Amino acid sequence: MQLRTLGNKPCEGNRLTGFRSAVPPAPLVASTSGRSAVIAHAGVSPDRRSQSPGPRQQLTKTGAVYAPGMLRTKYPPLDWTQELNTRAREDVEYDAIIIGGGVGGLTAAAQMVSNGAKVLVLEKYLIPGGSAAHFKRDGYTFDVGSSMMFGFGDKGTTNLLSRALQAVGKTLDTVPDPTQVKYHLPASKHFPQGLKIQVGRSREEFYATLIRAFPHEAKGIKAFYDECWAIFSCLNVLELKSLEEPLYLAGQFFQQPLACLQLVPYLTANTGDVARRHIRDPQLLGLIDAECFVFSTVPASHTPMINAGMVLSDRFFGHINYPRGGVGKIPQALAEGVVEYGGSIVYKARVKQILTEGKGDGMKAVGVRLADGRVFRGKSLISNATRWDTFEGMMGEERMPTSERLFRQRYRKAPSFFSLHLGVRADALPNGGNGLDVHHIILEDWKKLEDPHGLVFVSMPSIIDPSVAPPGRHVVHAFTADFMDAWQGLDAAEYEARKEAAADAIIARLERALGAPGLRDAIELKEIGTPRTHRRYLGRPEGTYGPIPSRRPMGIVGMPFNRTTVQGLYCVGDSTFPGQGVNAVAMSGIGCAHRVMVDLGMMPALPKPVDDAFTSTLQFFRDRA
Repeated sequence: MQLRTLGNKPCEGNRLTGFRSAVPPAPLVASTSGRSAVIAHAGVSPDRRSQSPGPRQQLTKTGAVYAPGMLRTKYPPLDWTQELNTRAREDVEYDAIIIGGGVGGLTAAAQMVSNGAKVLVLEKYLIPGGSAAHFKRDGYTFDVGSSMMFGFGDKGTTNLLSRALQAVGKTLDTVPDPTQVKYHLPASKHFPQGLKIQVGRSREEFYATLIRAFPHEAKGIKAFYDECWAIFSCLNVLELKSLEEPLYLAGQFFQQPLACLQLVPYLTANTGDVARRHIRDPQLLGLIDAECFVFSTVPASHTPMINAGMVLSDRFFGHINYPRGGVGKIPQALAEGVVEYGGSIVYKARVKQILTEGKGDGMKAVGVRLADGRVFRGKSLISNATRWDTFEGMMGEERMPTSERLFRQRYRKAPSFFSLHLGVRADALPNGGNGLDVHHIILEDWKKLEDPHGLVFVSMPSIIDPSVAPPGRHVVHAFTADFMDAWQGLDAAEYEARKEAAADAIIARLERALGAPGLRDAIELKEIGTPRTHRRYLGRPEGTYGPIPSRRPMGIVGMPFNRTTVQGLYCVGDSTFPGQGVNAVAMSGIGCAHRVMVDLGMMPALPKPVDDAFTSTLQFFRDRA
């Protein structure tokens, strides 16, 4: 069979379909002019014209084109889009059809193809990755979402990105981040210049930093973060698979009984309740709220303690490691691996309808119909779309199961984001960016933590990976929670003006927090995205990123997992446990693939009556949580 090179790796033609699935070198594109652009998946600027670079362009040391002020060109390049696989066999029944090629869906696909399953991934865009992608402009590589990557460690069991890639024989070159994040928090009587907390790679140094700021809370600081560490230590000895599979759970209990028993009290616990058992200082509690909001977009009171234990401790174990060349390298490598192992990825494939047979409790998902009329059938369907898209869009209200209606009473759509991608001259940053923390959290008013544009997350990955920016330049990516309501009903001029005003306000905050008063004048490229952008180009209803609890949750008990009450239909990604984040959706993908393969008879299982009884019990408590 003919080999085709993808990047530096040979890619064998798909062994199931006979078609080749090309993966572009970087998965997402942007926009219009440098003055105010929006992220766009299709690689075409809104006026739909193909634009050629001007004569001022230079070739950087990394081979990227850099030309300040040049017109945006089509991305991905036309030769890549012409090579995309857009076909798959319709006369076979796949073991799994996966709707969406985000990291959650691709991780599930990787797990399944590595175990011999026939898998079809349907991705409606030109490239894989979704919100875990990146795009290129004028020699810059911009991550669409967060650049803070957990899961690339080489020890324990929580290195989920490493595990996801290894399943299909892939690894990525990563750059260790010397610190995790620096918090710039509100001023007060005790902190007239604002509370500044740097989180490094050492847990002991972090404790010492907090105790210097809050000496009266020394005992409480250690007690709370030690509880987080205890949870993480228990998780880190378990083989993390599907929490909905009783044989696996029984096996883990047999192998690690103490770890499992230690986790039980935290299954229904929320982080805020645990923190308040140990800590009284309102500013320190505010810091813990901010820590939770960064990864869950809700404060500690609404964040399951299991999730906090994982995230707030893994940074000191597996640490933060950035994939060299951009976060989009992750889905690109996963997609290549899936195809090399015999799976098929079809691009420009928009699923319009999930096909079912039967009614009520006997309803079973059997296939999908695309917008172009093609029909694919599968023994199982895995939706990497949001639960709203899955059940309201592709299933329809009339077929929505009761459990999903109850889910909507417990959870609401998470906020979207206002995002600002900047290409700046390095001389605008202190010491040219050398020694500057890569990630920053900016919050000037505790009361505005959950407000639109209240907390700003900033990443500058070019500080540790120069390949993502031209020489003498840096990437500055700032994003903040936002909602669709503020961006509706505007004409083009109003929309543009509101984007510029919001961007200007954030840039002013960056100048103050980073100590970079000349940042505004050093901007050579600016891309702006709003909730409308995320809805249009990432296919997210109202731009949302997963569900958040609408009331205080019972820890993880009420969280949606992978199985649904429609037979053969599963969900994966940020609409399922453990929630948002690239490492989190990789965990969702690993768990989902495990549960699906058990249901398909590809992995050992308990007798069906026992398995069904366990599933019914879980659903009973979940519906009433």
